[in-house]
Amino acid sequence: MDTEDEHAQAARRRLLSPILQTGDFRTLASSVEVELGACSHRGKRQQHNDDHYLAIRLGRSQTVLETSLTSAEVPRPFEEYAYAMLVADGIGSSGAGGLASRIALSTFAHLALHYGHWNIRIDSRTAADVMDRAERLYERVNDTVLKRGMEHAELQGMATTLTAAYSAGNDLFIAHVGHSRAYYYREGELTQLTVDHTLEERMAHGAKPQSLEAGSQDLGHILTDTIGGRAGAPEIAIDRFTLKDGDRLMLCTNGLTDALDDGRIADVLCRRRQPKEECRSLVDRALERGGEDNITVVLADYRIPPI
Repeated sequence: MDTEDEHAQAARRRLLSPILQTGDFRTLASSVEVELGACSHRGKRQQHNDDHYLAIRLGRSQTVLETSLTSAEVPRPFEEYAYAMLVADGIGSSGAGGLASRIALSTFAHLALHYGHWNIRIDSRTAADVMDRAERLYERVNDTVLKRGMEHAELQGMATTLTAAYSAGNDLFIAHVGHSRAYYYREGELTQLTVDHTLEERMAHGAKPQSLEAGSQDLGHILTDTIGGRAGAPEIAIDRFTLKDGDRLMLCTNGLTDALDDGRIADVLCRRRQPKEECRSLVDRALERGGEDNITVVLADYRIPPI
């Protein structure tokens, strides 16, 4: 081979070398490990469990099925995930509340499937899109619950709380209406991420009392905003947080927080058992301390490698 050919071959190799990456391509969403658990109980004095919950894993993958290229020239199988968790506490007599919470979760899941962008790698643009779509999903869910309640006299006024968490990598988004709550447990401290949509909370922040319909009353907790129940869009709170390695994310209905204060909840979470076991323990403790209302807990443990 003459010198000119050798130079040409070397130039070809230089052109090819940038794409021949044999190492694994990783994103934070492909590296984070999430373990989930959930538990729900109707409580000691309720005939129906009007609480419902839902946890979804959303994925994006690439797998080479057939190729004439060498293994060094194509990426290895790749998967990355995001997670959605929701709790809903239905309001309405004779099982209507349970129907409202079921409709809310089912509608949310189907709308996300059909219209969601499944943003898994979060930057400022995708974060804004996640929050915008969450608000629109909540509005559509509200319309669906409200419409079903208006179609049947026995369901009139049915409503539900709805608290949702969406995590991708170390980004966490919380969307919220009502008095179900989201917390994270971090380094011995339990932090509430949501603010209850109750008259008590509104007045504590200096707002004037407002006219409320009977459908917004739930065991003495007067809600200022619900999904369904009355005409008009509810106030939808949407916030963004950053997760850290070892965080425990908890969503729950007020049946848990009415029975257990933050300290007692933290005492359970600090034991670091599997999420399913922790959820059962929290429900059992709430029942021991009265547990009159429906009690639901969803818990997620996060293992987040260094970026």
